[in-house]
Amino acid sequence: MGKLITFVGVSGVGKTTLAKALAATGNFATGFEQHDTRPFQHLFDKDKRYALPNQIDYFLLRAEQERVLRADPRPALVDGGLDVDFHGFARLFHNRGYLSNEEYDLCKRLYKQLRLSLPEPELVVYLTASEGVIRERLAKRDRVNIATSADAGLLKKYLEEWLETLPDKQILEFDVSTEGVGYKRLLKEIASEFGNREIYIG
Repeated sequence: MGKLITFVGVSGVGKTTLAKALAATGNFATGFEQHDTRPFQHLFDKDKRYALPNQIDYFLLRAEQERVLRADPRPALVDGGLDVDFHGFARLFHNRGYLSNEEYDLCKRLYKQLRLSLPEPELVVYLTASEGVIRERLAKRDRVNIATSADAGLLKKYLEEWLETLPDKQILEFDVSTEGVGYKRLLKEIASEFGNREIYIG
């Protein structure tokens, strides 16, 4: 069974960019967000009543990805993932009133059942950046942003509350505020950490 490495952080911090850059350096399996093809993403962007089907769709997508990736012997890289979709986005949308109490409880039940059937990631790479960098990166995006720079503080709080429940050895944290487009320095550091943790990239 392959090891699962998830990149987590607020919207715009660079999870997908870094995961793809790392994937290009070695023999990895990957599972990405697929925001352009998700059936409820654009509907939710226009009408917050689609928050629940959007969340359920993402929970199922991420669980399906994990099952496939776990069957691959290569280490797997995931941007965000099942845990971020619940601990970050479902909590954020509940706070913003996009999910009712009953809808949030349904998300929690589904997430718990999915996670009970799937092992937790072996490694969580937590990315942080300054508020200004997050605003700049979100402004440059050419896709739907279901969380804005105004949501970053609350999303960060929720993610860190979840991360506090994990063992320290399961988490790598990096501030990417000053990283260049190619993440060259950070890629070397991550590769070194993978070697220390016996995550071989072939």
